[in-house]
Amino acid sequence: MQQFLDAAPGIRLWTEQRGAADAPPLLLIMGAQASGVGWPEPLVDALAAHHRVIRYDHRDTGRSTWAFEEHPYRIADLAEDVIAVLDGLGVERAHLVGLSLGGMLAQMALADHPDRLISATLMGTNALSATPYTRPDGSTVPVDELPGIAPEVLEMWARPVEDHGRAAEVERRVEHWRVLAGDHLPFDDTYFRTLEQRIIEHTGHYRTSTAFARADAGGLLRTEQLARNEVPTLVISAPAEPVFPPPHPQHLAQCVNGASVVEIPGMGHALPAAVLGPLADAILAHTAAAH
Repeated sequence: MQQFLDAAPGIRLWTEQRGAADAPPLLLIMGAQASGVGWPEPLVDALAAHHRVIRYDHRDTGRSTWAFEEHPYRIADLAEDVIAVLDGLGVERAHLVGLSLGGMLAQMALADHPDRLISATLMGTNALSATPYTRPDGSTVPVDELPGIAPEVLEMWARPVEDHGRAAEVERRVEHWRVLAGDHLPFDDTYFRTLEQRIIEHTGHYRTSTAFARADAGGLLRTEQLARNEVPTLVISAPAEPVFPPPHPQHLAQCVNGASVVEIPGMGHALPAAVLGPLADAILAHTAAAH
């Protein structure tokens, strides 16, 4: 079931629900400039066998409002959109699953609205905390000395996005996924090309917004709140992750009180077919144990 809801003045968000209406709600939160349709269908279906799965388009993505110039916002406002989606759909409490920026938004929900969460699963993200990382040998590493984004990712992100037509844009996005996926698993061009074609059809155009890169990213740290967390939290560790490589997942689990870590073999900063089964199993085991 698809539905639009008002998140803020002048801002409407597209949402979709799948699964039994009386099943425990589970909200999927995508990464920066990514439509909710970016969550692969097999993963959504696997989760919907046990949950009322909700996914949505961020502002300036998919079918939601594209109006950053008229309605500029902060990244923190995107975290409030998470709660607006729950409110708009009449959901009192939900499991959250966040990828990349979605993992940061889920952390903000953990910190600011813990009463609205049943559990959280965080992946492909870094800790919104200034707490140093403690290595297995007991030594510590300041946050700003943890591994950075892979050079090939930074180089791709630095390239200007030019309009050379839909076909060229699809190929650009496929190459982007190739870099994000890492080098542990064979890359399936057709899988990601089909995914991006679906996203473009859903959106109605192939433009790419730069809104999130221009949005105010201040005030995101939640060091003290995450250290006091009581919401069951799972951190997914992706060994091929090029954006927030290990030990970022281990650091995140140290910063979020009570968090546990599960590694998905071969996973990078993407969701290829090979990781969907193990990922669904890990999420469902976590949600089943949370109350």
